[in-house]
Amino acid sequence: MTGEVFLATARRGFHDALRASILRVDSKGIPSNADKHSKLSVSIATGIVERLGTGAASERLAGQKSGSRFEEVCKEYLALAFPRLAHLRPGRWEISKGVGGRAAIAQFAQYEHLAALDAAAKANPELSAALGSDYLIKPDVVVIRFPEDDETINESGVLVDRMQARGTPLRRLNSRLPILHASVSCKWTIRSDRSQNARSEALNLVRNRKGRLPHVVVVTGEPTPNRIASIALGTGEIDCVYHFALPELEETVSDLGLTDALEMLHTMTQGKRLRDISDLPLDLVI
Repeated sequence: MTGEVFLATARRGFHDALRASILRVDSKGIPSNADKHSKLSVSIATGIVERLGTGAASERLAGQKSGSRFEEVCKEYLALAFPRLAHLRPGRWEISKGVGGRAAIAQFAQYEHLAALDAAAKANPELSAALGSDYLIKPDVVVIRFPEDDETINESGVLVDRMQARGTPLRRLNSRLPILHASVSCKWTIRSDRSQNARSEALNLVRNRKGRLPHVVVVTGEPTPNRIASIALGTGEIDCVYHFALPELEETVSDLGLTDALEMLHTMTQGKRLRDISDLPLDLVI
């Protein structure tokens, strides 16, 4: 094999896009993904930035703008990398930012029934109060698979006909709704409220589906291992957490002599709860 490894190039492009938008260092030398009130957070974030390289100093974006831009960069990265794995997972795919709307999740085959539930709740205040709104999920980034025509399914031989396989949403004959293959929650930084939000969204994806559970993952730029652990460790509502620069984080924590933080990272990585962003496209093929 000659030439540069594709995922290395894609990863560098991912970091370049972050440096051009939200990965900033302010006039006091504090990276934009650091908690300025925590010396530990600032130290680790600074070490990561030094290893990645950063652009000109500038003030951080407002929280909402940072979050939206991080979602966009993650979407662009997956839209570049995932199609290159088509030989491992053929199909008709789309990667996009999650669409808005009260019951946006109902556009997908596994969650179609939630549209009827939402309509019933709107028409009945008592039912609405009983149900709450936990089932109304708006993923940040989605990986969608579209149903296939019978001509495609029967390409290598007659596998289906009008009498067989009349339930599966993979056949366009049965359903024209896209299938939610993955829900990617993008958290540029992690605070306690955001941690619980990611967990509750994941749990609702699990319990409200009819059919195959989509991949449920989190991508984060959080520098401190204990805050990453607040999402990564647990009972498994989330498949895995992906860090935007895991090797750089590990090197920084090691060089700073942060034994407890390094042990926490090892617990998460060896326990298969934390991986690098370069692992995500391949994991989504599974």
